[in-house]
Amino acid sequence: MPHTTLISVSALEQNLSEYLIIDCQFNLADTTQGEKQYQQAHIPGARYAHIDHHLSSPITASSGRHPLPHFDTLIEQIQAWGISNDSQVIVYDDAGGTYASRLWWLLRALGHTTVAVLEGGIPAWIASGKPLESKLPELTPGNFKPTLKRDSWWDIDELQGHLMNKDCVLIDARSKERFEGVSEPIDPVAGRIPGSINLFIAENLTADGYFIDSDKLKNSYLKVIGDADPGQVVHSCGSGVFACFGILCMEVAGLEGSKLYPGSWSEWIRDPAREVATG
Repeated sequence: MPHTTLISVSALEQNLSEYLIIDCQFNLADTTQGEKQYQQAHIPGARYAHIDHHLSSPITASSGRHPLPHFDTLIEQIQAWGISNDSQVIVYDDAGGTYASRLWWLLRALGHTTVAVLEGGIPAWIASGKPLESKLPELTPGNFKPTLKRDSWWDIDELQGHLMNKDCVLIDARSKERFEGVSEPIDPVAGRIPGSINLFIAENLTADGYFIDSDKLKNSYLKVIGDADPGQVVHSCGSGVFACFGILCMEVAGLEGSKLYPGSWSEWIRDPAREVATG
């Protein structure tokens, strides 16, 4: 059975040599930390994907902090990692999947659905006494051919159109303090996109980085989206990384088809003419 959302430590261990594994550890405060941790010790056979270098394109004057990568470049990298269309890909991090879900979402946007996030990440792997290694894997290029799913995200014009028509639910994955504009440790403007609703992604995880019960997870999102079709739900955050985790959470809860606003808050505030809400 293919894994398309989450995979357990035991299921990964049983198929370790058959699955293609990618380490996505990252730290917004120190963008070199994740790769250093990977080089020191990683799950056997894992490649490394850097949020800035591999899973985003360079920042521009009008973009957010993590613009979508140029897809031609990303496809080349996917092939270089050894991924083919029949590969079962497993991605992980050390933050409950909040970073790894970026690559999970990108692969799905390119038509590759057999990709799953390791539940609990590398901390769960270590806690279970599973092996680590420091040697880098020998890579054999894959022959991945994409099928772009352009309906899996909305750009800023599409988002503004849907907000104006009031036919979408915009979920902001940031903390309550950032959503309300009480504090903003990263971006130059505090607040939120008018009309958005807050559901902090940390509330979807237990203290040790596992997903909360699937029924509780589903109810949490249903309280936010009400009777709206999941296809009219769009996720944002600070820069479009953690918003991908919101999409994963809805998929795990059986609420399939929600979309990403990649630019998120850091793109929205680039234009001072766009309204900002606080409080």
